Amino acid sequence: MRTIKTTTGVEIALDGDMMTVLETLYAEVTVRLELERTYEDMMREITHLVGQMTDEELRTYLVESFFLNTVTYENERLSAYVRRLAEKAKHLADAPEA
Repeated sequence: MRTIKTTTGVEIALDGDMMTVLETLYAEVTVRLELERTYEDMMREITHLVGQMTDEELRTYLVESFFLNTVTYENERLSAYVRRLAEKAKHLADAPEA
């Protein structure tokens, strides 16, 4: 299996698993910089990784990224809907009975 390297030399196996890439980015940028990373720090690392990928690998990870973002979006929307329902239920429970 082919691997790519972060700017710090950590290898990432390109097996189509986006979570491996995300976990490595988190460890090598966010944790290493003790949560003091900037947008530019993360973009520089992502650009470095993407620059090592073939067109086919880029397509594979783009599809995986769309999928993960769609799931995240759906979960955020559902969570907001559930919060609204909970607030409405609390409001109804707190209302005096007539």
